Amino acid sequence: MLLTVSNATISIQLPDGSVREVARGTTPYDIALSISPRLAAAVVVARIRPLATTAVTATAADEPSEEAMYGAAVSGERLVDLAAPLTEDVALELLKENDEAALRVVRHSAAHVMATAILELFPEAKLGHGPATDSGFFYDIYRETPFTEADLAAIETRMAEVVARDEKFVREEESREAGLAEYQAKGEFMKVHFIERFTHAGETISLYRNGGFVDFCRGPHVPSTGRVKAFKLTSVAGAYWLGDEKNQQLQRVYGTAFFNGKDMEAHFKRLEEIKARDHRVLGRQLDLFSIQEVAGAGLIFWHPKGGLIRKTMEDWMREECIRRGYDMVFTPHIMRRELWKISGHDGFYGQNMYPPMELDDAEYRLKPMNCPGHILIYKNSPKSYRDLPARYAELGNVYRFERSGTMHGLLRVRGFTQDDAHIFCTPQQIEGEVAACIEFAESVLKTFGFEEFKVELSTWDPNDRKSYVGSEENWLFASGSLKKVLEAKGIPYREIPGEAAFYGPKIDIKLVDVLGRMWQLSTVQFDFNLPQRFELEYKGEDGELHRPVMVHRALFGSVERFFGVLIEHYAGAFPFWLAPVQVGLVPISEKHLEYAQRVKATLEAAGVRVELDTRNEKMNAKIRDFTLQKVPFVLILGDKESGSGSVSVRTRGKGDEGSVALESFLERTQALQAAKGVAL
Repeated sequence: MLLTVSNATISIQLPDGSVREVARGTTPYDIALSISPRLAAAVVVARIRPLATTAVTATAADEPSEEAMYGAAVSGERLVDLAAPLTEDVALELLKENDEAALRVVRHSAAHVMATAILELFPEAKLGHGPATDSGFFYDIYRETPFTEADLAAIETRMAEVVARDEKFVREEESREAGLAEYQAKGEFMKVHFIERFTHAGETISLYRNGGFVDFCRGPHVPSTGRVKAFKLTSVAGAYWLGDEKNQQLQRVYGTAFFNGKDMEAHFKRLEEIKARDHRVLGRQLDLFSIQEVAGAGLIFWHPKGGLIRKTMEDWMREECIRRGYDMVFTPHIMRRELWKISGHDGFYGQNMYPPMELDDAEYRLKPMNCPGHILIYKNSPKSYRDLPARYAELGNVYRFERSGTMHGLLRVRGFTQDDAHIFCTPQQIEGEVAACIEFAESVLKTFGFEEFKVELSTWDPNDRKSYVGSEENWLFASGSLKKVLEAKGIPYREIPGEAAFYGPKIDIKLVDVLGRMWQLSTVQFDFNLPQRFELEYKGEDGELHRPVMVHRALFGSVERFFGVLIEHYAGAFPFWLAPVQVGLVPISEKHLEYAQRVKATLEAAGVRVELDTRNEKMNAKIRDFTLQKVPFVLILGDKESGSGSVSVRTRGKGDEGSVALESFLERTQALQAAKGVAL
């Protein structure tokens, strides 16, 4: 049945497909209250999406779409306050405390509660911005005197008072010019910057008021400060205004908030688990890698055990690439600056590159990525349609200028190894190649023990043409191709406008680790720009010259970052096939050393990585040391074992499993190596 509406009414479509005709100006809270007072008390914020037309079909039995189920972005979708008047036909969702988007709104509101408390206690402070984050919220504060632990405790106490006052969050609007004048008069340089940066002349800006506190903010917020029930301030850190060390030093005050104390308690227990898995700490304990101050920040030194794991990872990746039809290539670490100007990196990405080096014949720059080198290999000889797709893969070292303070162990570095590949193909081949890349990415994640992942499609912002290259036609074709692949494979995804690379849209595959954290690693990117910039060609079946399109893909993302995630995912207890030492041998006494040497030789001949402890230490001390090193198997060798050709097996996480024949144990290790599974 089609519903038609008058100018005085609007149509509201609910998640079950039913449609309500309500007066224009009705709020989401009004609709919640009309459904149930209990719902009205529970709802936190509303999500709306304009309907395509004013005539909508009422279908209560429709199944929820994948977009609704998995949070895929829909054009025009946005969150609004419960008190926001609805003025057009919309699809409406009322979000309660079980929704992740609602939690971010609570955290943003908690940031305003914190800012309220700070200004009440320290009125000289100037405010920056206070966004919600994946784990909480922060506010940038300019204040000449540093905050102390006692100050944080006082702020937290005052926040409790602000919550107890249950002040309503009220959205207000005024002209951009009036807002600028007010903030300039108060010396609020950060607010002036945000208004000038994110709004345009003649626009109306929004502010949010609770009690005597008011801040430039787009919202939305919870109905009142009383809805911020569980919160805690966690730390304060230094941050330069706009990330420039020449600007004012700010103080970034961090906190977190949850719907209830139980969730917050679980969060801090999880933080303890994260701390115990910190790859930087485990890297030292297990002697895997180091960062040497004398060499420079963000540069990784791989120690023998870490290097062995890296070799295992890279060997697997190279073998898989070759099996899947890639050619392995190698390109220089440094190339003429002119090459980076042609590619566009010198302009679009120059701030992330190391400064040019003046050599005898030209300026050179360290490579931040491998793609121009692969392009030159493609261009070195004429190509026919019969040569396509051409797939070039390289585990190449690249260098990017990460700012001081942004680096973090293996996860954010200045020099790293990218498992890069570039596929040159015809436009007709592109969807098949992208699909194969996604399948390859899934294989990588599952092989290394990750079962869950989420997908994001980053597209361009047509209103921000200066940040992108290429025609609208190319962007629509590229984005459409990636969407078709994801939909054909039945993969739920979230579209993120404005997050594409400057040369094309991309699919980012984020793995979920054992603690539920998401990590951005694998990416598949469509590039129609570089083939044009480098005038790439191939001779088609029609005998004419055509331009190929190009796929960038990295599946580890970088070897360093992937390794850091592996350390934290497994807490250093790597699966058998990845463990740097797979079997530790403990002879009970010196007279058993000869048998231990024979066992070692037998296992090593079968490709097992073995370490024999020959120290003059007690057996239990040797077992303890292997256990601390998280070795999968420890074999104890005494009179019984040497006399029968057996080994006494202690398995990581299981303990003593008794004696078995050496041949039986060897078969077990070979099966584990072949399966690449997690369980021992």
